[in-house]
Amino acid sequence: MPARQFTPAPLACRVLFPTLIPFGALLVGFLVSLAGPNPAGALQIGDLQGPQSCVADEAGEQYFISNANGDPEVKDNNGFITRLDGSGKVLKLEFIRGGKSGVILHAPKGMALIKQTLYVADIDTLRAFDTVTGKPLHTVSFTRFPGVALADVVHDGQGILYASDTETDSIYRVDTTKDHSVSILVRDEALAGPSGLTLHPKTGNLIVASWKKGKILEVDRTGKITEVFSNSFFSSRFHNLSGLDYDRFGSLYLSDFTAGKVWRMGPDGDFKVIAEFLHSPADLAVDRKNHVILVPYHYANAAEINGLESPAHLKKKRKRTLEDYGFRFTKPSQKGQEDK
Repeated sequence: MPARQFTPAPLACRVLFPTLIPFGALLVGFLVSLAGPNPAGALQIGDLQGPQSCVADEAGEQYFISNANGDPEVKDNNGFITRLDGSGKVLKLEFIRGGKSGVILHAPKGMALIKQTLYVADIDTLRAFDTVTGKPLHTVSFTRFPGVALADVVHDGQGILYASDTETDSIYRVDTTKDHSVSILVRDEALAGPSGLTLHPKTGNLIVASWKKGKILEVDRTGKITEVFSNSFFSSRFHNLSGLDYDRFGSLYLSDFTAGKVWRMGPDGDFKVIAEFLHSPADLAVDRKNHVILVPYHYANAAEINGLESPAHLKKKRKRTLEDYGFRFTKPSQKGQEDK
């Protein structure tokens, strides 16, 4: 793999350029738990149109961002997929575009990669494209399920895809080895609007983010649902959870679209806000190879790539300073030397 072109740094005080956000509104995020001063800052990607989701390949050599480009529930055939290299450089803003080159793509949301095939959730259809050419490969219709609204898709590494349906409280099973046959894994109100999907690194079970009630759920291969976390009557930690993903150390990251936060749940079950005051963070992804996080900001028409803390940093405690929040001051002794 070629050397990366940017140095990922722990999330810190971040401001996306005002030109990326309508009417000059600023997108600001503060990291609550830091490993140290942020020397490089986050890498921002602009010119997106209603970005919904991100995905990284296993080698950490390319990323994809889905763009609804309009109403995420309307079949207007103008959605597109942005392709980036492993350094975060945009290779092609509209790598795959609805209405061009025979492509049908309305409002793409969650994505999954199986080798050279990119699967994309598109309202009531799962579409597959070649990651090199962008050409359509497969079309899997879910229209026989009334009211379907696909939100995310994940691959289990053994030829099975799982797709979440926020509207009908369902998770579907798609067998890519059997002509992409579709079946319902589970349909239950307890899923409370399943949105983001990922796989538990040890059990292989589905970990599901609930949009409607801010729950984290675990679903096994038989469809059995277990609550990992749910809001209580006295404490509502989460609002509308959009995306979630694990890093290679077993920490789970979650984006809360409405609250504007990114959370980390450590392997020990400890929750911590790592970024807040964000503008509509949607379905995030973690590049486990390079230990960076990708966060799309739906209403800001932008996305961000930033480094994550390692377990060594998480255990090391130190007193935070104003530098951690983006303020830089020159020490008197240094200033005196510079003036000489």
